[in-house]
Amino acid sequence: MEFQISSKAKKTIFGAIAIGLVSLIIGIVVHSGDEQFKTRIFSNLLIDGFFFFAIALGALFFLALQYATETGWSVAIKRVVEAVASYVVYGIGILIAVFAILTFMKGGYTEVHGHHVGHIYSWMDPDVVAHDKIIANKAPFLTNWFFWAVTILYFLVYFLFYTGFRKRSLQEDIEGGTKLHYKNYVKAALFLVLFGYFSSTSSWHWLMSIDAHWFSTLYGWYVFGGMWCTSMTTIMLVILYLKKHGYLQQVNDSHIHDVGKWIFATSFLWSYLFFSQFMLYWYANIPEEVIYFDFRIENYKFTYWAMFMVNFIVPMLILMSREAKRNVGILSVVCVIILLGHWTDIYMLVTPGTMGEFGCIGFVEVGLFLMFAGLFTFAVLRTLTKAPLMPKNHPYLDESKHHDI
Repeated sequence: MEFQISSKAKKTIFGAIAIGLVSLIIGIVVHSGDEQFKTRIFSNLLIDGFFFFAIALGALFFLALQYATETGWSVAIKRVVEAVASYVVYGIGILIAVFAILTFMKGGYTEVHGHHVGHIYSWMDPDVVAHDKIIANKAPFLTNWFFWAVTILYFLVYFLFYTGFRKRSLQEDIEGGTKLHYKNYVKAALFLVLFGYFSSTSSWHWLMSIDAHWFSTLYGWYVFGGMWCTSMTTIMLVILYLKKHGYLQQVNDSHIHDVGKWIFATSFLWSYLFFSQFMLYWYANIPEEVIYFDFRIENYKFTYWAMFMVNFIVPMLILMSREAKRNVGILSVVCVIILLGHWTDIYMLVTPGTMGEFGCIGFVEVGLFLMFAGLFTFAVLRTLTKAPLMPKNHPYLDESKHHDI
């Protein structure tokens, strides 16, 4: 059964984008006179650009993981995973534009009521580096040329592997056999090795370097935990949407249950990494290490702890039972809550380091989030229209169709 984007879905998507645009315009009118407004806009472009790109990248990782482990049950939802991963292409373009703007902006600081408010990447400003020995000692890692060299490398690897997996997946529908399957198996193993390294180093450059004086060896895994959780959550929402409209009839409760288990497991993984990073630094109580957390707790106390409690407690309490992982209504609500919770997590990784104590969630944040969410949703649904929702000739297709737990 071929998927087509309904007129209702298109109206909803473009309606969300329109509401987001109106909200953004209101935010611009109300706050454009603020001295830190430019920084606020760029911060949110980075937040939303990274957040939705990370969802797609997490789906690409999960796709490669299924190939490398030769998993059978997930074949029935493979096209959904591919569709979510397809946003990698759009996300690359958006992030390149955002990074280009930030590079020309050259970091630096703005004085706001006697406080320094950062312009995203302060280490891009030569004047700052010249008077900051800590940042200067982190060269050549924190330099423009190295930032762009590795960023282009990351994007090139992600683009080539996504397009390769997608091309062979569609080709397999026509040719059958096991040749393409084993080629995907080998390519997936290579991708996982590269991803294991790049997912950490990219998060150091793109996010952790915002707070250039602070560092954590666990940071990359922490960001990866949130990436994986949000990608599984998004995959679940797309599956539930398609099932609701009569598609994916061969995807049964067992498939949905398994995706629900992944959401539950990755939520715990993220929570464990959050606690591990926080607890070790807080227990040591070394000033240069705890300042990262101290600033967030002091100036964003409610947002910071609410983000953690929502992302940890909601999945733990609600998705613990087998029945909850098979209940469409419960899953839909929990998935939306998790997505919003992890968007707030990225917000907390970026905003305190760029806006200081002046960050807030208002029209600008809501507007840009809705616009990016609309673009992301349209890109995913558009990819779903390009191929049959159920793969053909996959070696494990029959096993997936009869999956039962």
